[in-house]
Amino acid sequence: MQDESRRGFLRHGFLAAASAGLLPTLARADAAYPSRPIKVLIGTPPGDTADGWVRGLADPMSRLLGQPLIIENKPGAHGMIVGSAAKAAAPDGYTLLVSTGGPMSINPSVYKDKLTYDPLKDFVPIAPVLQGSLYLYCNNDVPVKNVKEMVAWVKSRGGKVSYGSGGTGTTQHLSMEMLKKATGMEMTHVPYRGSPMVLQDVIGGQIPFAFDAGGSLLPQARAGKVRVLAVTSAGRDPALPEIPTLIEQGYPGLEARVWMGFFAPAGTPPDVLAKVNEAVLKAAGTPEFNAKLASVGSVPWLGSGDDLRKFLAADIQRWSVIVQQAGVKAD
Repeated sequence: MQDESRRGFLRHGFLAAASAGLLPTLARADAAYPSRPIKVLIGTPPGDTADGWVRGLADPMSRLLGQPLIIENKPGAHGMIVGSAAKAAAPDGYTLLVSTGGPMSINPSVYKDKLTYDPLKDFVPIAPVLQGSLYLYCNNDVPVKNVKEMVAWVKSRGGKVSYGSGGTGTTQHLSMEMLKKATGMEMTHVPYRGSPMVLQDVIGGQIPFAFDAGGSLLPQARAGKVRVLAVTSAGRDPALPEIPTLIEQGYPGLEARVWMGFFAPAGTPPDVLAKVNEAVLKAAGTPEFNAKLASVGSVPWLGSGDDLRKFLAADIQRWSVIVQQAGVKAD
């Protein structure tokens, strides 16, 4: 009886202390985020431009959060593999998604009947990271040095010219479709599983033309292995200031930007989102990271999750018009 009374007293005391918030910090340590490694999903293959940026952020973010970030590449199915995996993950902050514009902004228009996720409903934006230019480039053996010469050469080939992209519905793909529509060129699209393979085949001569972001392309361009013909930004790109924009070369309105941001499954707690946002902003805001961005035609784009949400909603609408005008259909 005495032991039972003692146990009741101790149990009552424990509950009272818990309700008053007086338990030792150690007893609540398991609830702190993050308390274990964080998985970061990305839908591009290793070596892709976006993959490089994520890996560049992983180390400083790991130090800031006190836990390792484990990068998991899930390329294929036009971003639907990684999108489905991220959507199905527990909304606890231990699975994050890094996405570029294609899977989030373009897929809803190109793959609306097949899409396995809703970018605005199934995910919550955490933070934008960067924006960058796209570059129109070609194999060195193609006898063109600007867009006017490209158009003339392609038309002289009677529709027997191909171009590559990292996949149907990517920004690279739609940028070329916009250029085709503006110029009347006939070209065959050859989709790849990621832009590194496109670049390899342009260098090798299997594909004459492509668009790409600067991460993997610009080192090859500076080494003289490919020729850059135009940039898709509104003004000249500091990374290649000698290259004129598409707008300068006579195609007003032909502007496209690549972007990247962090997302989490819908329902992830706000305090967790805030911690990851803070880590992203600090990691992506360093002079070292910004210098790397500038060297490949990108700029930091730092803000809140709400900034990214508003941008995404508008970007989905913008690309839906372009997809419809270009007549792009799912493969």
